Amino acid sequence: MEISGKTGLTGLIGSPIAHSISPKMHNLSFQALGLDYVYLAFDIGQSDLEKVVYGLREIGAIGYNVTMPYKTAIVKYMDELTPAAQLAGACNTVILKDGRMTGHTTDGAGFMHSVQDYGHDIIGKKMSILGAGGAATSIISQASLDGVAQIDIFRRKRPEVYEITVAFAKKVQKRTGCIVNVYDFADTDQMRKSFADSAILVNATSVGMAPGADACPIPDASLLRPDLVVYDIVYNPRRTKLYEMAKEVGCPVYNGLSMMLFQGAASFKCWTGQDMPVAQIKDEIIAS
Repeated sequence: MEISGKTGLTGLIGSPIAHSISPKMHNLSFQALGLDYVYLAFDIGQSDLEKVVYGLREIGAIGYNVTMPYKTAIVKYMDELTPAAQLAGACNTVILKDGRMTGHTTDGAGFMHSVQDYGHDIIGKKMSILGAGGAATSIISQASLDGVAQIDIFRRKRPEVYEITVAFAKKVQKRTGCIVNVYDFADTDQMRKSFADSAILVNATSVGMAPGADACPIPDASLLRPDLVVYDIVYNPRRTKLYEMAKEVGCPVYNGLSMMLFQGAASFKCWTGQDMPVAQIKDEIIAS
């Protein structure tokens, strides 16, 4: 790869991001297609978010991804939001054009594409999801739009955020017809009931992510059953404690690498207008 005076800047903002495979994934794709773009990672603090958002616009960046913990915080800085980002109240992709910033979310589409790619059909079925942050709301929004029949959300019952999630659930249910329930993360009995007839369990929290890899978002393996699909969107480490627990039970279990690939491909298309060489990236990064 050669940097020229015309090289387009894309990248990732968040914290922590040293583990991210996005730079390798996008830069390999640029190289494969002969595109004069570069993708860089920027680990930024909360107090710098506004300056970075407007700074990237002013220096002429083409667009960038947003990861934890800024997927919801960044929304207020956008000039406009796509319908998916509006419903989710979160943004993981920023598109910069003619000085305007459009917030989009590809997490949900990436997740649903990944589940389908693994050979599972969850349309018309029930999903249980742990967490209600930016990635979770994007997954919930897309799943409900695509036709998942019911979604049970588990989040910690802190007054200042729990009611926000309840309001979000009502909005999704009203717009899509999907039944959306919100439960306390600490309610193990309700968690057990929910998992008992769900088609898929999704961990959309950062619990289990390095360096806290010994943590697990559920109390024990008795909540799982062999035919429950378990999808942990964490991919560093590739095998979290939840992943290993589900594997021992006999569940079909996946980490977040495939979701990362497909959401990245959607972002790539937004910025370049071209399709990411997904098969090549699978071979060089995901399967390695």
